[in-house]
Amino acid sequence: MNKSNVLIGLLGTQLDTATRKSTDRWSGWRPSVAICQQDDFIVDRFELLADPKHTKLANQVSADIETVSPETTVHQHLIALADPWDLEEVYATLHDFSRSYSFDTDRNNYYVHITTGSHVAQICLFLLTESRHLPATLLQTSPPKSRGRSRRLEAESTAGSYQIIDLDLSRYDQLAKRFGEEHDEARSILKCGIDTKDAAFNELIERIERVSLATTAPILMTGPTGAGKTQLAKRIYELKRNRRQIQGPLVEVNCATIRGEQAMSTLFGHTKGAFTGAATSRAGLLKSADGGMLFLDEIGELGLDEQAMLLRAIEEKQFLPVGSDKTTESNFQLIAGTNRDLSSEIAKGTFREDLLARINLWSFRLPGLVERRADIDPNLDFELQQFTKASGQKITIGKEARKAFVDFAMAPDSSWKANFRDLNAAVTRMSTLADGGRITPALVDEEITRLRSSWTEASPDRTSEDTLTPLLGKDRLAEIDAFDRIQLAEVVRVCRRSKTLSAAGRELFNVSRKSKAKPNDADRLKKYLTRFGLHWDELN
Repeated sequence: MNKSNVLIGLLGTQLDTATRKSTDRWSGWRPSVAICQQDDFIVDRFELLADPKHTKLANQVSADIETVSPETTVHQHLIALADPWDLEEVYATLHDFSRSYSFDTDRNNYYVHITTGSHVAQICLFLLTESRHLPATLLQTSPPKSRGRSRRLEAESTAGSYQIIDLDLSRYDQLAKRFGEEHDEARSILKCGIDTKDAAFNELIERIERVSLATTAPILMTGPTGAGKTQLAKRIYELKRNRRQIQGPLVEVNCATIRGEQAMSTLFGHTKGAFTGAATSRAGLLKSADGGMLFLDEIGELGLDEQAMLLRAIEEKQFLPVGSDKTTESNFQLIAGTNRDLSSEIAKGTFREDLLARINLWSFRLPGLVERRADIDPNLDFELQQFTKASGQKITIGKEARKAFVDFAMAPDSSWKANFRDLNAAVTRMSTLADGGRITPALVDEEITRLRSSWTEASPDRTSEDTLTPLLGKDRLAEIDAFDRIQLAEVVRVCRRSKTLSAAGRELFNVSRKSKAKPNDADRLKKYLTRFGLHWDELN
């Protein structure tokens, strides 16, 4: 069944009015009439939207359409607009029309004529079509190119031309390519230009990019110390500033450093004489972030009083400086970071539940380095570049030295307790000691020994926690006795350095297996892992 073409358009009080005498009105281009004069586009029905004040013109245009296109039926819809340039009024009126009109997309193709009407009306028609309140395709008409033509030829070609506007941007190759390049650039900013390989991390960065550019709501970043929360906050700020979404400064605060009586004053400011030693007034860091971004790292370290003040500042964009009875306003976007489980802190009574609910709308957990081993290699290059930039000395690493360091870094028993801080420190030490600007295998061996020594200084239970948390999660791990944790962590380490389940079993049951006629080490190990909900494939 062939569908009918239904056109929805506003009466053009200027463009649809004949500019010459009524007897000569056919010699001028009138878009609502001209669209019905197209040889290759048949309008079966024209839904003409007109203000009651222009009924005479609407009737004239309707009659002219039926003259040039007898197959077109014109339906007039009266829409009253007190001010056709009032966005709120125009949008509401057209939105009401879209809701009251009975669309039948199975039988009809709908087109919205976007040439006529005020610019505000054209914008509203575009928005309603894009949102599918009007399930239609945009259509635009253009006058004939009459420059340099005779009047006779001009009179013969008043239909002009038309163009269908496809709102599916993915169909426009150059636009799609351009948008793709912008997304790549944004992700590169958030990743410091590092070509990260970890699929889960890349997906996380893509989500953070979308959220950062789409909202000014608070963002909460969790994860272990050294996972890169501070660096990522700086990159989010840079991204939003490049897109002109933010103009003010980035203000960074480590909440662990402002405990005690000075915390209120540091964050919210104070008036002169508010307390002993307050010789002058102070704006405070929240006021300094006005129009910009505030990054509160280790937000779990804030006291309950500061948390209450912060909640008001987030919700109402205002707060009371210490010693003042007059509120101060500050409009900033908040990014908060923590390595604590804030839900557990709520249970302990050290963190406000209402504050967590307010900052937890967008929450992202940054994985530690042990969870992103595939990214160690590209991050090694990044750290070398950073050292070169800071010191002015070009540092390189040989192929053999590089392989030795990367193999060690990616080994399952390399815990990277301080995450990227450990990696940065390791590269800094090797680069500083590099003779002639080249890191040698000997330097790598020395650094490996140093790192292993620092990691083994921790207690066995702490080491087991680092090994098992990524596998079991904190809640599940908390249900396991310390004895079992230490034993399980050692089993996991043996499994990770073994090529097969049987090889790991032979090492772990090296004594008891001798007393069995047919030792099945793989089955014994598999059953042991199953007790804790673990599988061989997960460990490697």
